[in-house]
Amino acid sequence: MLTSSPIKKQLRYAYLYSFFSYCGITQLWVIYLGQMGLSLVQIGLCESIFHISSMLFELPSGVLADRFTYKRMLNLSRVAALISSAMMLWQGGFWWFALSFVISAWSYNLQSGTLEALVFESLKEVDQTSLYAKITSKMNSIIEVTSTGGLIFAGLLTQGHMVWAYWIALVLALLGIFSVFKMKEPKNHQDYEQTNTIVSIIKNAGSLVKNDRNLLSLMLFDGVIQTLISTYYYYFQNEMVVHNFPGWLVTLCLAGSALAAVIAISMSPRLLKLPQRSLLLGLTTLLAVSLLAAFNGQKVVLGIIFFITYGITALIPPVFNVYYNEKIPSEQRATLLSVASLIFSVTMVVMFPLMGWVVSKISFSVAFGFLGIIVLLATFWLAYLTRKSKTKASN
Repeated sequence: MLTSSPIKKQLRYAYLYSFFSYCGITQLWVIYLGQMGLSLVQIGLCESIFHISSMLFELPSGVLADRFTYKRMLNLSRVAALISSAMMLWQGGFWWFALSFVISAWSYNLQSGTLEALVFESLKEVDQTSLYAKITSKMNSIIEVTSTGGLIFAGLLTQGHMVWAYWIALVLALLGIFSVFKMKEPKNHQDYEQTNTIVSIIKNAGSLVKNDRNLLSLMLFDGVIQTLISTYYYYFQNEMVVHNFPGWLVTLCLAGSALAAVIAISMSPRLLKLPQRSLLLGLTTLLAVSLLAAFNGQKVVLGIIFFITYGITALIPPVFNVYYNEKIPSEQRATLLSVASLIFSVTMVVMFPLMGWVVSKISFSVAFGFLGIIVLLATFWLAYLTRKSKTKASN
């Protein structure tokens, strides 16, 4: 239980930052850009520009967070979000909006893993890191609720009022800056800013990843599983259009997925008490069985899979944040958390269009059903390898 007033205040503003920074008010940007006169090709290019910019800047942003203060990076993130939202309010044509997406990607990168690192280091100062699992669970619950709530609210603005979404985003960016201002930089990280160099951060982080195979395996597992689930999440949205889901049912699916996510996140502190091997194998088995059920092809079944897979992907961040922070030294924390995010971006760039091509050639249900077979075989292989390594270790 937290007994220190300063750490309670720190966490309160970290929760507020999560609320202000992850609101999904601008998630319907495709509709907005269409209303601003962009073609579908131009809208698709904006999305590609965002992912490429994010991928290129992911690792440098983590290095900068380790080199300088966490608060500085979080402030820069909110400033970038403010600039990007302001640009979206101005009808400057394709290249203007494309530049806005580049700045939006920087905003995402600058806060990716940085807030988690700040919270963990703050808890470390008061010897309360054992509470990190519960705290990161609460942070991710806030993110899920505010993201889905913002998305549903944005849906009410689609009939000619989408511009208000970006005015609201401007205000939220300012409130995010205020919440960062009220936080305190962990003292040990302030000390690293005086001694760390960019070269030493990169060198030490690379050495750690190279020598700690378990850490690298966790990052690969994290990236691949989240990519598989993300492909289902986004392509299922298209299935809702194909099957003519009414608006109320789409809203119900989104709200249901948020509820499934919050329930899954709330379970993370208890699940973290399980052996790491058992938990990871359990997650892949659940994912495999869920995707295999896609062969059924019925809308109800596909919807249930949507809830289950979204719950899994919501569970992964709080679980893996704990795994990562237990293994990563303070002076390379943000850098290595960015490496994990970079792996996800790379796998997403490859897997997302590939699954889109497969779905277009066969069907959604068959494509993801076969993916379930692949995940199940991978689960058996993972179980074999981990048991083999465990046997060697015991001998």
